[in-house]
Amino acid sequence: MHTFHLAGGCFWCLDAVYRTLNGVTDVVSGYTGGTVPNPSYELVCTETTGHAEAVAVTFDPEVIPDEVILDVYFTLHDPRQLNRQGNDIGSSYRSAMFYVGDEQKALFEAARDRASEYWDGGIVTTIEPLDTYYNAEEYHQDFFAKNPGQGYCMAVALPKVNKIRSSFSSYIK
Repeated sequence: MHTFHLAGGCFWCLDAVYRTLNGVTDVVSGYTGGTVPNPSYELVCTETTGHAEAVAVTFDPEVIPDEVILDVYFTLHDPRQLNRQGNDIGSSYRSAMFYVGDEQKALFEAARDRASEYWDGGIVTTIEPLDTYYNAEEYHQDFFAKNPGQGYCMAVALPKVNKIRSSFSSYIK
């Protein structure tokens, strides 16, 4: 099993998308890349902790290759937007990949290079070493499935889920 820690806007969208993929065994929404121990959602939202909303995606690379997990990441959000995704604004919504080890760092760099071939403009996604990953509060876990009629889920998350279902249909559960 492999685990990637990825930030690309609101973690609800990343969580919703990765849960639809064959080979993904766990998705945990959380916070990383900041300086305050054990941050809460409310504290992260103040933009004073340095944390990004992220997901820890655990998957079986024999079922879904590393490259597909990373290509999904670069398809589901706009890696050219600095410290935002759409109307979600702030460094907590930044595009960032948090690696463990040189092999993972190289995979992330290769994925960013592939993505630059089909995104016009400069990609601002950072690639940073993973420090501590803090799980988000329980109500953030699997938020889309628990709240399918919620406005944000309908307007923002669902179109991303549908985009990935269309673009990566052979990997959908």
